[in-house]
Amino acid sequence: MKLRIDWIESPLGILLAAATPAALHLLEFIDDEDMRNTRLDALRARHPDLQAEGEHCGYEPLAQLRVQLTEYFRGERQAFDLPLAYPGTAFQEKVWALLLQIPYGDTWSYQELAVRAGNFRASRAVGTANGMNPISIVIPCHRVINANGALGGYGGGLWRKRLLLDLERRQGHLKFEHGMNETG
Repeated sequence: MKLRIDWIESPLGILLAAATPAALHLLEFIDDEDMRNTRLDALRARHPDLQAEGEHCGYEPLAQLRVQLTEYFRGERQAFDLPLAYPGTAFQEKVWALLLQIPYGDTWSYQELAVRAGNFRASRAVGTANGMNPISIVIPCHRVINANGALGGYGGGLWRKRLLLDLERRQGHLKFEHGMNETG
């Protein structure tokens, strides 16, 4: 199936989304033109038939994503209901599946995630798998913090992680400064 991409404006910046008609495969923040080009080149290398038409390209997972992200950022949605495809190693897939179990507004430590993954000594491996999460926000890697309460890392930037956690803890909303809406 052909992978298509969409660019989604959010209160925290531009998101690159990629999906097939069956599932969402990618959601990540894109901060500048260089990052955009690098990411597109990498996607094209793995998916030569990549279509970059934008505006959710008629793929239902991308249309659903736009609506659900809007609801999430407004504080109206606590869980995403999207078909997901996140192929990785067996360990990565296990960690990503565990991330989906972290309740909205809650956090787990890398150590707690390692214990739940079956190896209490695997905190670093969990951190690496967490950092390779291909579907930001929807697979809530931002809900993983250091055991001492510090934020740890976040591929989208610590400022975004902090805002996402604040949004969920307050069950508030983030202003739509970038014009995101339900219909794109």
